[in-house]
Amino acid sequence: MATPILDLNRLYSYADYLQWQFEESLELIRGQVFWMSPAPKRQHQDIARELSSIFSQYLKNKPCKVYFAPFDVRLPAQAADNSKADQITTVVQPDICVVCDPAKLDDRGCLGAPDLIIEIVSPSTAAKDTGIKFELYESAGVAEYWIVYPVGTIHVYWLDEKGKYYQAGIYSKLHHLEVKTLPGLTIELAQVFVDDPSTF
Repeated sequence: MATPILDLNRLYSYADYLQWQFEESLELIRGQVFWMSPAPKRQHQDIARELSSIFSQYLKNKPCKVYFAPFDVRLPAQAADNSKADQITTVVQPDICVVCDPAKLDDRGCLGAPDLIIEIVSPSTAAKDTGIKFELYESAGVAEYWIVYPVGTIHVYWLDEKGKYYQAGIYSKLHHLEVKTLPGLTIELAQVFVDDPSTF
């Protein structure tokens, strides 16, 4: 199958996404194509590895599951028929996500909002992670959203009863972080931010 040429001025669906074959990864957000950034810096990979290890160990033999990019999360519009790929126009690949409802999982990934999403920002993704994706995850009903800055901070947002995010805290390597969606899990952030880079 020939590699398609995408028209970035038009909108696409998950049905289109399933037909594509690209070397680079991409996401769909409300039908618009967003190319994923190049290979992240080492600090990004270190943080992702440490967090993934912590969640994996904690969730072993528990109903919630943790997944890491590349892993497709499909977020249907409220009015869409979840069974029809052509009506789903948002497919994202969070750095890390936790899903506690097994009914949302299938062979293609997750269909519906994960309970927790973590994005580790880089200069090329910061605006998307703090803007477009922030609003997207809020409207989709993701209960807990972390924005991780490799310089050594995590901004944590919780969904309130009105479906809006509020900032639950800003944490550094000097803190421990209690995971709201996983009661009983507390992360010592000194384990996560092993390095102390001055830039990201």
